[in-house]
Amino acid sequence: MRLKTTDLCDAYSDSLQIVEPVFGDFGGITTFSGGISTIKTFEDNTLVREAVEKPGEGRVLVVDAGGSMRCAMFGDNLAELAVKNGWSGIVMYGCIRDSEDIGEMEVGLKALGTHPLKSIKANFGQRDITVSFCGATFNPGHYLYADLDGIVVSEKELSL
Repeated sequence: MRLKTTDLCDAYSDSLQIVEPVFGDFGGITTFSGGISTIKTFEDNTLVREAVEKPGEGRVLVVDAGGSMRCAMFGDNLAELAVKNGWSGIVMYGCIRDSEDIGEMEVGLKALGTHPLKSIKANFGQRDITVSFCGATFNPGHYLYADLDGIVVSEKELSL
């Protein structure tokens, strides 16, 4: 069952974090949820590739890319890996590329925008740490729910 963020806000507003509405939808799936896995990096997508190459087990990859608008941190090759390896979705606090192709894929993807330039590959960043952006804190193992109305974060898995 896909949970709507509006219904979750109605039922759990006192215990949810609501992410500021700055993200666009780019994946072929617009409603997604799952346990959170995180990456913190800047203009280097090496750890993003490493993450989506491994089993996602229905989780959501949250990438704090520092809000950079100078390059893309995610493209069609990584989206194919995410689909193949069972990631529910990606929230990219930065840019993506190959948006038309990704829009045909069975993965949720929210990002700040698109950019044609690829990122560097310097193996910079941290994995599965607490990250904060857009008025919310994302902890590994907590839960994220996303749809066309927005993104909400909960300490526990929710049901209606």
